[in-house]
Amino acid sequence: MESEDSILITQPDLPDLKEVIAYLEQVWENKWLTNNGKFHKEFEEKLAAYLDVPYISLFTNGTLALITAIQQLKLSGEVITTPYSFIATTHSLIWNNIKPVFVDIEDEYGNINTSKIEAAITPETTAILAVHVYGNPCDVDEINRIANKHNLKVIYDSAHAFGVKINNKSILQYGDLSILSFHATKVFNTFEGGAIVSHSLEVKKEIDLLKNFGIKDENTITSVGINAKMNEFQSLIGLLQLQKHDERIKSRANVFFEYLEKLEKVKGIKIIKPNKSAYSNYAYLPILVNEKEYGKSRDELFNILRSKNIFVRKYFFPLISNIPTYKTIASANKENLKVANSFSEKVICLPIYTELDSKAISRITQIIKSSQ
Repeated sequence: MESEDSILITQPDLPDLKEVIAYLEQVWENKWLTNNGKFHKEFEEKLAAYLDVPYISLFTNGTLALITAIQQLKLSGEVITTPYSFIATTHSLIWNNIKPVFVDIEDEYGNINTSKIEAAITPETTAILAVHVYGNPCDVDEINRIANKHNLKVIYDSAHAFGVKINNKSILQYGDLSILSFHATKVFNTFEGGAIVSHSLEVKKEIDLLKNFGIKDENTITSVGINAKMNEFQSLIGLLQLQKHDERIKSRANVFFEYLEKLEKVKGIKIIKPNKSAYSNYAYLPILVNEKEYGKSRDELFNILRSKNIFVRKYFFPLISNIPTYKTIASANKENLKVANSFSEKVICLPIYTELDSKAISRITQIIKSSQ
């Protein structure tokens, strides 16, 4: 008899509790809980080395990192971005009093369509905010060309792209700044957490001031900063997580390709595969449901899976441009965003995590096959 135990969309990888306690004992002994403590310094150094980037500034979460990055670049006016992302991407612009200008996505990976960007540029445009959706790299070379031609800044929301490389180069080396998230649902987590990747010591120093109220020293405040520092507990978790990250990605890859083997020939089901030029982190397992070919709509399949205690997600739905906060913006017009709307209406993200076993994968894929 088939088990009806719940299968969640993800399960966070956690370090060994005994190792956590050993590190915590040092925190208790030091009594240094935040403000650039021992573990914070060590995590920052080891993380930059692991990701092959020059400078990293640690944050308490990825959203505050993105808000701060926009501040550091002194953006204003309009920023071109994608509607196909988590709402934090666009919310961060609004928090900085910037108008988001949506352009459509391409139909292979769901990333911003670079062929649509230049038509959206106006005299008010100051930057491009792109997202490496599901960890698949954007067309970074074309975005760089456009930005250089029009004197625009580039921020990459790399919340999904921890450890991702394109042509053997870290994806975080592109753009003016890249943002990471270490949220509990990400492939690399510190419970909550985030970071900004920068490319000069001067910029890093500015970011570090902004995340700590703008305080330079006991007597000097240089800017209007915010409190967004990563604490010692998050930092020690990060240090421990780094030790096992590579083997966890191998496990996720095995899960991904087992799904692919079982679903690749199912009519009407398209798996968004990793970019062939990229080293993937297998962060998500998105499928697109073609109702005409599959015989059921995305929502019908979603409801069937949920009824079987398979906790899939419509990720990303609703489209950012369709929520009440943003739907009145001119660029949110559905005719302007046909591919993004299509993706949002067809997508289901299936469960994927390190310890998802073959029995669970077979159960999920059999439901999908038998529901046609």
